[in-house]
Amino acid sequence: MKVIRVIAVALTIGIGTGSAAVADGFKDCTKLDKASWKPASDAEAKAKALGYEVRRSKIEGSCYEVYGVKEGKLYELFYSPEDLSLKHTIAK
Repeated sequence: MKVIRVIAVALTIGIGTGSAAVADGFKDCTKLDKASWKPASDAEAKAKALGYEVRRSKIEGSCYEVYGVKEGKLYELFYSPEDLSLKHTIAK
């Protein structure tokens, strides 16, 4: 019985940790097929125009996620690859 309880607690902790990681990101920006997306470099250029020093970018779900620094703070900027509109910003 004790073994089952330990396994149940371990699974509960694992599930809670996984959902916390998912909650940190923003992943739904467009339903448009990837072949129609604008270039990721355009999203980086938009972030630079807003005053961010771009460190890197990647695809996160259906968004371009751009990592930038502004006034000494790290930000994650989520752009729609469809129209390059800024959908969400997270300050780290």
